[in-house]
Amino acid sequence: MGATDLKTELDFVDRLFINGEFVAAADGATIDVFNPHDASLLTRVAEAKAQDVDRAVDAAQAAFPKWSRMAAADRGRLLLKLADRIEAQADELARIETLDTGHPIRDSRHIDVVRTSMCFRYFGGMADKLQGSVVPVEPGFLNYVLREPIGVVGQIVPWNFPLMFTSWKMGPALAAGNTVVLKPAEITPLSTLKIAQLMAEVGFPPGVVNIVPGYGASAGQRLAEHPGVGKIAFTGSTATGRRIVEASKGNLKRVQLELGGKGANIIFEDANLEAAVNGSAWAIFHNQGQACIAGSRLIIHNQIADAFLEKFIALARSIRIGDPLDTATEMGPLSSAQHRDKVLSYVEIAREQGGQILSGGRAPSAQELAAGYYVEPTVVQARPTDRVAQEEVFGPFVTVTRFSTDDEALAIANSTEYGLGSGLWTRDLQRAHRFARAIRAGMCWINSYKRVNPGSPFGGVGQSGYGREMGFEAMHDYTESKSIWVNVDAVIPPHFKR
Repeated sequence: MGATDLKTELDFVDRLFINGEFVAAADGATIDVFNPHDASLLTRVAEAKAQDVDRAVDAAQAAFPKWSRMAAADRGRLLLKLADRIEAQADELARIETLDTGHPIRDSRHIDVVRTSMCFRYFGGMADKLQGSVVPVEPGFLNYVLREPIGVVGQIVPWNFPLMFTSWKMGPALAAGNTVVLKPAEITPLSTLKIAQLMAEVGFPPGVVNIVPGYGASAGQRLAEHPGVGKIAFTGSTATGRRIVEASKGNLKRVQLELGGKGANIIFEDANLEAAVNGSAWAIFHNQGQACIAGSRLIIHNQIADAFLEKFIALARSIRIGDPLDTATEMGPLSSAQHRDKVLSYVEIAREQGGQILSGGRAPSAQELAAGYYVEPTVVQARPTDRVAQEEVFGPFVTVTRFSTDDEALAIANSTEYGLGSGLWTRDLQRAHRFARAIRAGMCWINSYKRVNPGSPFGGVGQSGYGREMGFEAMHDYTESKSIWVNVDAVIPPHFKR
C-alpha cells in the first residue's frame, strides 16, 4: 500500500484536556504542528502555559481522593478497556503518529501502537496485584506496610516516541491510584491528545488524566516546580533533566528521570555475523536513530571488523528512505528541521576531529524528499574520545571503533558518562554474562538489541538518569510505603507503667 492510500482525512484533537473536557488555552495561544515529511502544517494545537497547568493540577487534586479509593480492580478494568479501544483504533493512531513524528507507518502500526496497548493492558492487570507486607517485629505487635499512591504526578514525554511513552508513563501511575498531569512535546502532541479522547470515551473520571501540550520553558517548568505535584517523571535530554531536578526542589517532590544515552554495541570475533549486522542496524537506524537506547557506538573486534563493516555499510545504504506513510518505507524523516540540522552538524564535528565518514553524512538527494527533514544512515569511524563517540547525536548516526582484547572493549564501552542501553554479540556464554554484569548500564541485550516489555524495568544509571519505567519497579516508584503498628495484645510499654 502506498502513501496516497493512507492520506485520508484525520480528525486531529487540538485542544488541552483538563477535568474531562477539551478546552482552549487560557490566553488562546496555539502551537503549529508540522509534518516532518514535507514541512506542511498539520494543525494548530492549544498551547498550555502556567495558568493552564495550574488548572490541570487543580483538577487532578480534586479527582485524587475518589480515584485513589476506587477498588484497584475497577481502575484496572478502565485501563484494560483503554487497551481494547487502542487496538480498535490502531490504524488511525498509527497514521496520526506517522504524520506527526515521521515514524514509518510499518513501525507505527506494528510496534508503537502494539507496545502502547500492551503497556496499558499490563498495568490494567497489575492494578490489583500491588501488595504490601507484614514485618516480623517484637511479640505483641503487628507491623504491616501499605503501598499508597503519591497523589498528583506530573509527567513529561519526549517527541521521539510520544504514543508509546504516554502509556509507559500513565499506565503504572494510574494503576497505583495516582492522578496525572501530562505534558507531551510541543512538536508531537497529536497521538497523546488522541489517547485522552479515548480515555474519556471508555469512562475515566474527569480530572484523573489531564493533557497540557506546551513548551518546556513554560508548561514544563511550571509542572516541575508546582507545589501541588508530588512526583515529576521526565523523559528527555540530560541537560533538561538537570533543570527538572532544580525546579523540583521547592516541595522536594520525587523525581524520576530517563535521560540520554550513548549505547555501546560490542561485536566479538565469534559473533554470528549475519545476526550481528542485522541487529546492529536495527539498534541504530530504527526510528531514524531517535532513541535514547540506540546502539550508537559500534565496538568491533579487529579480527572481524572489515567483514562486518562491509556487510553493515551495504545494509545501511540499502535502507529504503521515503514518505513514512508508504508501507515500503524503512526509514522516514527526523522529527524536526532543527534536529536534522543538529545531526548533520555532527558530521562536520567528526571531520574536524579526524573521523572518517564511511557512509552517509548528508541529506538524501531525491527531489521528493527535499522539503522534509531527512538524513541518510551515517557510519563514522572515530576514536572513543572524539565528541561524536561521547555526545548523544540522537539520529541515524553510528560511530565505529575497533578493539583487540576483552579488557579494551569493556574500557571503551564504559568510557562515556551515559549508562542506559548496551548490547553485545558473542557465542561465548561466560563472556556474555561477564560483560553484561561489567557494562555500566541499566539494560544489556545479548545477541539482540532494543527489546522491551511492560514487565521488564527500563532505565539507566549515571547521566542517563534514575528510576525505572515498567514492571513492579514502576509501580513502586509511583507509591509511598506506610508502616502501621498495631498493639495486638494491648501491651503497656514498661517505661509508662505506674
